[in-house]
Amino acid sequence: MEKEKIISVMKRYEIKYLLNSEQLNFFMNQISHYMKVDKYGLTSIASIYFDTPDYRLINKSIEKPTYKEKLRLRGYGLVTEDQPTFLEVKRKCEGIVYKRRVALKEREAFGLIVNKEAKEKNQISRELEAFMETYKALEPKYMIIYDRLAYYQDNSDLRITIDMNPRYRTHDLNLHTSMEGTPLIEKGGAILEIKVQHSIPLWLSEILAKGKIYQTSFSKVGTAHKEEMKKKRTQKVNILKTLKFETKGEMKYGFVV
Repeated sequence: MEKEKIISVMKRYEIKYLLNSEQLNFFMNQISHYMKVDKYGLTSIASIYFDTPDYRLINKSIEKPTYKEKLRLRGYGLVTEDQPTFLEVKRKCEGIVYKRRVALKEREAFGLIVNKEAKEKNQISRELEAFMETYKALEPKYMIIYDRLAYYQDNSDLRITIDMNPRYRTHDLNLHTSMEGTPLIEKGGAILEIKVQHSIPLWLSEILAKGKIYQTSFSKVGTAHKEEMKKKRTQKVNILKTLKFETKGEMKYGFVV
C-alpha cells in the first residue's frame, strides 16, 4: 500500500446491510452502473480485536450504547515481518464512526500494546496510549477475516464495501499464520457497508429499495463473541448433565453402576 494513500483519521457514517446470495448478485449488478471497484480488487482482510480478560469492550458494544469503542490490528492478506499493519482505535458515537490509526509492523504493534508506549509521539499515538492505559490488560481475543470488494465514485465521498465469506477464529491470533476461520453468516451471503460523510444518494436508495435490502445492526466481532459464548454455555450444560447422571450411582471402573 502506497504511503501517501494511508488515511490516519476518518470520520463518517457507516450503514450496514446483511445480504443473502440473491440480494448480493442483484446489488453487484446494479452498483456496477454507478461505481467502480477500487484498484486493489478483491482483498482479504484480517483484524485482531483486543479486549480485557472479561470482554469489557465487546460486551458493551453488544448492548448497543450511544458510544462504544474498540481496538484492533488490521492486515491486508498475510503479512510478513516487514509489511505494515494498522493499529486502530474505532469509536462510534450516535451513528458517526471515528477512526484513528497508525501504521506499524506487526511485532511493533504488539509491543506497543504490551508496553503501552509508542516510539513515535504524535496526536494519534497519544490517543492509542490513553486508550490502552484506560483498559489496562488488553489481550488478543478474536481474529475476524473476510474477502472485500470496495467501490468508489469519482468526486464523491461515497464508498461501498462488500465483505464476503466473513469468518473468525480464537486461536493463532496473528496476521501471518493463515486466513482460515469459522463462518459468521450463511454461505453465499455478504455484509454490505455504505460509508458516507453526508447522505446516501437517491439512486442508491432506489437500488436498496428495489432489492428489498434493509439496514441492519451487525457486528462481526460481536457475532463471533456470541457464538463462542453459546458454545461455552452448551459445554457447561453438557458437563452439568454428565455430573448429575454420575451422582445417581456409584462410580466404579470409569462408569456408573
